[in-house]
Amino acid sequence: MSLHTGRKVYPDARSALEGVARDGIMVMSGGFGLSGLPENLIEALRDSGVKGLTCVSNNAGVDQFGLGMLLKTRQIKKMISSYVGENKEFERQYLAGELELEFNPQGTLAERCRAGGAGILGFFTRTGAGTLVAEGKEQRVVDGETYVFETGLVADLALIKAWRGDTEGNLVYRKTARNFNPNMATAARVTIVEVEELVEPGALDPDHIHTPGIYVQRIIQGRNYHKKIENRTVRKRPSGQEA
Repeated sequence: MSLHTGRKVYPDARSALEGVARDGIMVMSGGFGLSGLPENLIEALRDSGVKGLTCVSNNAGVDQFGLGMLLKTRQIKKMISSYVGENKEFERQYLAGELELEFNPQGTLAERCRAGGAGILGFFTRTGAGTLVAEGKEQRVVDGETYVFETGLVADLALIKAWRGDTEGNLVYRKTARNFNPNMATAARVTIVEVEELVEPGALDPDHIHTPGIYVQRIIQGRNYHKKIENRTVRKRPSGQEA
């Protein structure tokens, strides 16, 4: 049985990006490392050829995967991130002065996205006080402790990955993919989601919905997921234990 094609459902990632992917915009991309990446949407954004992007993401994927693909094609001019250690091209471009970088402590980055989605201008945090992170920012001393003012983030476009979603945009995330995706889904003027399973309204338990459909403008059924492992590590079995 085919799904009802609601006004939010698009046939593929390319069509979902039409009219909203433009040069010079700010794009939030959900995921943590290689977990919960909107793989189809990132590939379509690369293929669209838009450039001069400011990307908000915990990291930039790895070389040849995730946002690393957009770094390779020089479509990103600035990254707002908290970790960049797994991407050699990211490191090379930054050290060569080819890429702007705004570093954020990881919790601060998550809260900046959450604040943007909640309509909060900003917040004061002790994290980063006395470091390079605090340079040029408003600071206050409260009860003898220095706090740094961080602004909320609101993007032009958010690319989100969820496990299940209905045609109205209600979303359920699975395990580690429930990282930056929920916060970023609320913090953009246009939120596009790809899901592993697209269902009819009513198929999701209302008590299990993590992102209400009111935050989602467009949704697609994702395909051909790679779900790569960032760092594969193994340990030796105890002596005498058979494989």
